[in-house]
Amino acid sequence: MDLLTTLQAQRAAFDAERPVAAAIRKDRLTRAIRLLVDNAEAFCAALSEDFGHRSREQTMMTDIIASVRTLKHARKHLDRWMHPEKRKLDFPLGLLGAKAWVEYQPKGVVGVIAPWNFPIQLTMGPLAGIFAAGNRAMVKSSEFTPRTAALFEELAPRYFDPAELAFVSGGPEIGQAFSALPFDHLIFTGATPIGKHILHAAADNLTPVTLELGGKSPTIIGRSADVTQATERVAIGKMLNAGQICLAPDYLLVPDDKEEAVIGGLMSAASALYPRLLDNPDYTAVINERHHVRLQSYLDDARAKGGKVIDVNPAGENFAGSNGTKMPLYIVRDPSDDMAVMQDEIFGPVLPVKRYRTIDEAIDFVNGRDRPLGLYYFGTDAAEQRRVLDRTTSGGVTINDVIFHISAEELPFGGIGPSGMGAYHGHDGFKTFSHARAVYRQPKIDIAKLAGFKPPYGQATRKAIERELTM
Repeated sequence: MDLLTTLQAQRAAFDAERPVAAAIRKDRLTRAIRLLVDNAEAFCAALSEDFGHRSREQTMMTDIIASVRTLKHARKHLDRWMHPEKRKLDFPLGLLGAKAWVEYQPKGVVGVIAPWNFPIQLTMGPLAGIFAAGNRAMVKSSEFTPRTAALFEELAPRYFDPAELAFVSGGPEIGQAFSALPFDHLIFTGATPIGKHILHAAADNLTPVTLELGGKSPTIIGRSADVTQATERVAIGKMLNAGQICLAPDYLLVPDDKEEAVIGGLMSAASALYPRLLDNPDYTAVINERHHVRLQSYLDDARAKGGKVIDVNPAGENFAGSNGTKMPLYIVRDPSDDMAVMQDEIFGPVLPVKRYRTIDEAIDFVNGRDRPLGLYYFGTDAAEQRRVLDRTTSGGVTINDVIFHISAEELPFGGIGPSGMGAYHGHDGFKTFSHARAVYRQPKIDIAKLAGFKPPYGQATRKAIERELTM
């Protein structure tokens, strides 16, 4: 596929179609749903092959059903989202018959660079907002999930004309060429270092960019927290997709007098959720050997620097002799700031647990690092919860659980600073992929003269100036 030719064909088709009626947008959303429903089992099989093993039920829930729900939500609310928004005018313009409103126009052609960890949901989720806004799209799939990428390329033409939706896959060279295309908008989901390159490439075309990155999402366990409930929910979030989630709890901050209880709770919860791992169809493997080696190096580094590493291996399985990339949950006690697990986004089943004495100490620790994509607080102390919310900054927050804020369609999903820029999902996604076009209609009366804006300037002008400068 010639990337620029495809982009030009999509833009020409977009210009010829304008305005993009609600019925056309709903039809594209419906066809996207049909693509997933018709081929759900094929996508599950492809993803499992890409990962070495990935739970079918997990893929169904996190990729297929999550995407279908997002697309249906956009289809359901589209008419309301498309309605122009009336805006108030300062006195006396409204009284004189002037009108103002905002129309949400499609931008044109949107580029999507999808990641490997949830390659279906993080393709189809953005497409919900893109299609709802009336755009066309080109998608660059991850080279780390080649079978899933190939399936998208095979199936998409059965449901969409290439001038509506086109898929391309390939390595860094294709990614670089893709991000340098003059899109009308570009959304990238992936690692922060790559996001910097994407932003540089898009800058040459002044392409607006949404970056969904990652970072080290902290979890604060308050003294008022139900430890059993909190540790089970953290274990579920950390072990889902083997921790390969941009919103996975990256490290725990626990009161110094609750450390033993928290670690015991994590071990009990992980063992109950996954009593065995190697042959457990519910537990996903690490994506490839490169990432498996990276995670092992974090553990070696932690041990070398005095950390205590606990492997939660309830069945006593031999992972070293398994010839696979599955890993148990590893808990790292007494992590120091110079350890790799406290510097890099972990993206795997490794969880550092750090003690704090006061809640302000925990807050200061979070604030001393890059602003994260997610932040999690467990506790029933309302004043402490408010203090954590008021004194920290993150892309989003879930209270008394982890990750769940991403599942609320009408909450904006996005990061801040190194964890991303811009947001999408629901109405916010529709707005992200639309151009908010301001429209002002002037009445017949000579407003410029009445307001003193019309030369030659005189007494009316001076009175207008004096009036506006009055406190």
